[in-house]
Amino acid sequence: MSRTIAAVAAALAIGLGAGLWIGGEPRTEQDHVNGKEAGVYRCPMHPTIVAGQPGSCPVCGMDLVSDAVPEPPASKPSGERVIAYWRAPMDPNYISESPGKSPMGMDLTPVYEDAPVAAGMVQIDPVTVQNIGVRTAAVERRRLSRNVRTVGRVDYDETRMSDVNTKVAGWVERLHVDYTGQRVVKGQELLEIFSPELVAAQEEYLTALDYQKRLKGSTADVGAQSFELLADAVAGAKNLAAQRLRYWDITAAQIDELARTRAVKRRMTIYSPQEGIVVHKAVFDGAHIKPGEHLYRIGDLSTVWVYADIYEFELPWIRAGQQAAVDLAYLPGETFAGNVNYVYPFLDAKTRTVKVRMSFPNPDLDLKPEMYANVEITSPVAHDALVVPDQAVIRSGERNVVLVALGDGRFQPRDVRLGVETDGVVQALDGLREGERIVVSGQFLIDSESNLKAALQDMTTAAEAMGRGGHTDHQSASARRGQTPAEHPDKSAHAEH
Repeated sequence: MSRTIAAVAAALAIGLGAGLWIGGEPRTEQDHVNGKEAGVYRCPMHPTIVAGQPGSCPVCGMDLVSDAVPEPPASKPSGERVIAYWRAPMDPNYISESPGKSPMGMDLTPVYEDAPVAAGMVQIDPVTVQNIGVRTAAVERRRLSRNVRTVGRVDYDETRMSDVNTKVAGWVERLHVDYTGQRVVKGQELLEIFSPELVAAQEEYLTALDYQKRLKGSTADVGAQSFELLADAVAGAKNLAAQRLRYWDITAAQIDELARTRAVKRRMTIYSPQEGIVVHKAVFDGAHIKPGEHLYRIGDLSTVWVYADIYEFELPWIRAGQQAAVDLAYLPGETFAGNVNYVYPFLDAKTRTVKVRMSFPNPDLDLKPEMYANVEITSPVAHDALVVPDQAVIRSGERNVVLVALGDGRFQPRDVRLGVETDGVVQALDGLREGERIVVSGQFLIDSESNLKAALQDMTTAAEAMGRGGHTDHQSASARRGQTPAEHPDKSAHAEH
């Protein structure tokens, strides 16, 4: 027995010696006794870790806490209460540091430091607040704007595209534009075709011209009325033949040349309807073509479109007419300026995005269709509003809550109504005032503490009510369960007695 006591005493001595030595310089027993005056620092989680200067615990890494006794606050006259802040009597969320009027015109009422914590408010020791790393930020008013960044795809300007075909059947006897990608100008020769219908139409036109010419030089003895009727018929035949040629896309210049030379052309030339690039070619030498058959597709690339997908939450910042800029991977450092010309009125169900179309000048053809580009849309939409950091908002799905720091370790959960979001901040439409401090770090721990205290307070209130009300509260509880007092077993037994 004596050996066991001696072993325990030796272990305690060794532990005490280790506790006095850990954390830095060795300390005397007298220093340990007078630690509060000498400035001893201990680990909150490991009391045996002791040091003579601030630092971190070698076991858990927490900051060492001083054992020094804080100086007592200056004595206040007996009976005098200190005002912590002023609050609106009809709106507990309205708090001021000085007396005045509430937004409803009522006098603010004082709240004293020794007053009990209000319902829904939580009070935490300032040391604990510091240990859990609580940070706050001020609610500020600023103008909100946003630059929307996304990826776009370059495409043709659909308003600058043309298809080339013929309205008569024939055979291609000569191609002037014979490969895809060739650049053409308006009126340039594309191909020459032989068409029996076109040859017959030319002959009809020349025949009408010959009749008209011979009629003018005729000296036949006919009546004036008959002569006018004959002249009108010849002129009508000529006009009808010319109109048929124009319907088949024969130009006015070609018709004038036919009238001047009086020679039927075996082959007719088809010209380009616009300037641009041949983006598709479907005709070859010697091919037989039918009316309406696709021959060429010509696109003007001096202006191109860029399509981009915008997510739903970014749509409030997108408007037609906004400035846009793109840059390409193969031209680093070069930016192309354009503008948004259309926002599509429907959503893509798969990507949950809305397509936006932008127009960009492309004089040097650097923007090539089907290229990908980095897009940045500068939004002039601005909101002059109260903003809070996005990380300060606790989102539960049904509520958006922030914790307002009232000072001295007091925090109040506050419901807020949110607006647009941009650059890490969110607009607060309702629930906050400019200048209030809100928690941006550690708010989940404080919110949990607030919920726990509210639950404990409800439980305490219910217990006190049960203690005071007795039968009355018992009857209320029975009613909540769907029983009437007469149906309660205790009441029935009492009635039987």
